[in-house]
Order: sequence, then structure tokens, then C-alpha cells
Amino acid sequence: MPSRRKFIQYLSSSACAASLTLWPQRSPATNLSPLGFEGLAHGTDRHHHLPPGYSAQVLLRWGDLLSGEESDWHPRSMDAEEQNRRFGYNNDFVAFMPLPLGSMGSDHGLLCVNHEYTNPTFMWPGLNRITIHGAMTRERTAIEMAAVGHSVVEIARHDGKWSVVDGGYNRRITADTLVKLSGPAAGSPRLQTRADPQGRTCRGVLNPCSGGKTPWGTVLMAEENFNFVFHGAATDPAEQRNHQRYGVGSRSAYRWWSRHFPRFDLGHEPREANRFGWVVELDPHTPGSNPVKRTALGRFKHEAATVVLNPDGRVVVYTADDQAFEYLYRFVSSGVYAPNDRASNTHLLDDGTLFVARLHNDNTLQWLPLRHGEGPLTNANGFRDQADVLIETRRAADLLGATKLDRPEDVETNPRDGLVYALLTNNQSRHADALDAANPRSRNTFGHILRLRPPGAPGDVVEHAADSFDWEIFALAGNPAEPSQNARYPGTTGDGGWFAAPDNCAFDPAGRLWIASDQGRNWRATGFADGLWGCAANAAGEYDFRRFFRAPVGAEVCGPEFTADGRNLFLAIQHPGVDGLVGSSYDNPATRWPDFDAELPPRPSLLVVTRDDGGVIGD
Repeated sequence: MPSRRKFIQYLSSSACAASLTLWPQRSPATNLSPLGFEGLAHGTDRHHHLPPGYSAQVLLRWGDLLSGEESDWHPRSMDAEEQNRRFGYNNDFVAFMPLPLGSMGSDHGLLCVNHEYTNPTFMWPGLNRITIHGAMTRERTAIEMAAVGHSVVEIARHDGKWSVVDGGYNRRITADTLVKLSGPAAGSPRLQTRADPQGRTCRGVLNPCSGGKTPWGTVLMAEENFNFVFHGAATDPAEQRNHQRYGVGSRSAYRWWSRHFPRFDLGHEPREANRFGWVVELDPHTPGSNPVKRTALGRFKHEAATVVLNPDGRVVVYTADDQAFEYLYRFVSSGVYAPNDRASNTHLLDDGTLFVARLHNDNTLQWLPLRHGEGPLTNANGFRDQADVLIETRRAADLLGATKLDRPEDVETNPRDGLVYALLTNNQSRHADALDAANPRSRNTFGHILRLRPPGAPGDVVEHAADSFDWEIFALAGNPAEPSQNARYPGTTGDGGWFAAPDNCAFDPAGRLWIASDQGRNWRATGFADGLWGCAANAAGEYDFRRFFRAPVGAEVCGPEFTADGRNLFLAIQHPGVDGLVGSSYDNPATRWPDFDAELPPRPSLLVVTRDDGGVIGD
């Protein structure tokens, strides 16, 4: 293996920029179904778009009632109590959980949806960056707190149309819901506060972005940018170091939360922030049950919590830390899954080992355990116990020498062959002196996708708990027709098939990969709106990429989630009319999607996409 200096010099050379190729793509385990739809062209406008022969039903909008008798609603007159009864803001992760529990049905189930954050300038009139801080009253802040978190909604399909069922399952999880703390960090002095001197409960789920589903029928909510709501500074030097590593207090985009609710003021409650940034497990099939923060999975800005079973029955959870130069993680349970004893699985995520990835330049990956007392994770470096390691997961991973990646976001496993896909959205702060094989582009505007190969993959017996994997670059996003972007795809893209800023992904029942994008304000660098792309391979390993969905301007596409029959696709569309649009607001939005009502602002909404002939999506 060449020295790091020589490797960086090689990557930085113009010869490398012109000749960089991907690892040879291996043939998939099964010949996948091809893409049978006409790919969309790139573009940007106020509406959403689908290929001919497809339609989208707006199933849920911000403010839609989840249960009870319908009442008049308007954002101008809403209060926090009313928001607690209604669908939240900025819907992100989507899970469809068939009913009854354990079935594989596609016509009736629970829709479990994360609500990541709010855009106040699109929730109330008259707000802008200057006026917002004074205009955010206690009541408006309480509405924001009620608009984030999670929604559980029972839905059913009749005569081809989906509707909400007013049943006992429907409920909201918010920033004020009682949540239990479990695992190695529960009870730690660093999780104890005035409101919870035992350190075993907290109030709220903050900024849940992506997530996952467990084999025992629960959902996982991944708390991400929790730092945005905390303001001030702690006096304890250890907590100051901890907060600095997570950006807590220094980037308080919602500082009015601390003004009206002192628990978000670090000077008043310096340990409250330590109770956020976890993976939260929720049983949607048991109304009234408390969510549980599983501290064994580590604390950071989680994106995704994808669960897969190892051949020996242990549970493996893949997750990532969504920020530039952060890390890829994996949790392996100590216990094994019991398919016929749901109750025995309820603590599987409390006991196990968290690992962080080091990706070597020879395309091998080493999983490094984050265990107290091993290597640098000792008292000498400020880690008194395993709770400290998990509360300060980022610093522990720093000391282990994990590979800093270009905003690792969603991590998904292909159920057909066991390969693992890690989406790296972008990182414009990476310079030529910090390149490596897994991050080969400086100022990585367009992002890329890594594919991890556990021992046995592709195949039927895949060792997801193995200490070492192989890895490859699956795709370098961007326009392959522009040499300066150095984009590479393992197949054909056409005019509308190339993408930028891969964020979320999913596999449909036929094994095809679907990639959603989140360019943020950088969509102006490509000139087109975010969307969803289908990706299928033939037996020779040649891939076809096509744009399937185009979002309204300023919006991000989240989800995606298929029903088991492949005939329904749920997409969460968040912040329409917001990203990259200076001057767009409640009063003068760039789009009024999805209602196009002059009296209403744009509303984050959840779509269900179907084929007009009732067939399988993508065929």
C-alpha cells in the first residue's frame, strides 16, 4: 500500500482526475427487474412530476387531523394543543407497518413518519431572518415543539385510494413526550437533570431524520441536529468540550427555545443536551407505550438506523453521523433475535458493541470497537466508563482514528444479496490534502455512494457482524458529461439519470435501488430540483439510472418506502419552496404546493405513488 503522502499526491494529480475509475462492479446475486418507466428530464418548477402512467395522492399534509372529529384549521389560528392532534412538520423517514402485526399485507397498516424540524418563516406570516427572533413567542415555540417528533397514522386502501383510519393507533410523539432512557448510559450522572435526577427519563424526541424498522415490529427514530435548539454555555470544562464537539450552543438556530423553556439553556441545564442525539425505539402497535432511547447505539447526529439479522441471530444496526468529516457506525447485539417471542426482543438494542469504520486505501474496511478501557478509551482521556464513551461517541471515534467521510447519511442493506450502501451527500470543505480512497474528490459538491461487502456477500449467508469488510465506490455523483466534475456511474444515466447529493435510498421488492437527493441550496449548481432515481442492474452488472420523481422547487425528497407488493411508494416531501430561494416565505412563497391555495403556505406532505394500471412500480 503506498504511503499516505504519495497516495494524496496521486489523487491530486491531473492524470488521476482524468482516469479515476470505480472498483470493478460485481454482478448482483439475482438478475433484477429492469426499469420499465420513461425517465424524467431535469428541471425546476412549482409542481411535482412523475413519468407517464403514474399518479401521486397527497395522503397527509402538515396540519391534517390524525384522529377525532374534523375541525377548522388554519396555520394563523393554530395553538400547541391543536398541533398535538395533527400531522407534524417536515416529514422525513417513513415506515409502513402492515396490520395485523406480523403480516405482509399492502392494503392496511400503520404509517410511521418522522418530523425533523420546522421552518417558522413558512408557518406564520410576516417573519424573516430579522424579525423572527422577536416574533417567536412562547406559544409559537410550543407549536414548533408539538410539530416535530413523529406521527403514527393508521391507513387503509379501498378502491385504489388511501385514507386515514380514525383508530386507536393514531398518535403524535413530540418534543415534550415522556421518553425512557435505557442501555449503558442510562442513569449516568451526565444524563441527570433537575427534572430527572435519576437520569432515566427525558422529555421529547428532537430532530429525528431517517430511521429504521426492526424484525419485531418496532420503528427506530434517529435524532440528528439536536444542537440547533440549545443555547448558552456550560460551566463544566468537560461538558464545554463535549458540547463543542457536537456544535451545541454555538449554532443555535432556534435560540428562542431556550428563552421560553429553560431546559434548552445550557447555563441553566448543562446536561440536558446529553439526553439527545440517540436512536429512539417506538412500538407503534402498542398505543400509549413510551419511546425508548437506546444509548448503546451511541450519541451523535444520527442518520438512519437500518436493522439486519446476522446468520447467528444477532441484530446489526447500521447508522451514520450526518455532518462533514464524520463517521460510519455499526452496532452488533450481544443477544439473538427470537422470532416467536416478541417480548424477549425488547432489550436487544441495550446490550452489544458499537463499532466505527476505518476504510483503508486498499479497499478493506475495519470495524473498530468503541469499548471503554480498550485503546485510548480510558480514564486518561476522560472516559470514566462506557457511558462516557457513548455520550461522547464522536470524540471516542476521533481517538480511534476512524475514517472521516463526506457527510454520511442513509445506510441501507440490499435484502437480496447483503451488500450495504452508504450515501455520502457532499462535503465542499474537503481539500486536496485530505483526500483518501473513500473520499477521492476535493470540494465534493455532488457526493457519492459507497458499497460495502461483508464476508459472504453477495450471497445468502452474509456476516454483517464480521470485523472486516471490503468496500468500493459505487457511484461518484454529478454530471458525467462535465469532465471537471469527475462523475462516474456503473452504467448509463442519460440526460436525466444523473443526480447530485444522494441522501436516502431504499430497495423495492424486486431488488431495485431507489435514490433520493437533498441538494439543499446547492441545487442551483445543477439547475434542477431534487427527486428520486431508480437504479436497476442486469446479470452482467450494468446499471441503468433514471429519474422517476421530481420535487417542487426548494423541496427535499425523503422516505422512500414501498409496500410488500411493490405497488405503493410513499414519499415524504419536506420544506417545499424553502431551500435556495432568497425571499421565499409564508407571504410570498416560491410555490404553494401541494394545495395551491392563495390562503395557505406551502405544506410539507406525504405522497403515495401508484401506477395508473395498478401494476408494480418500476416495471
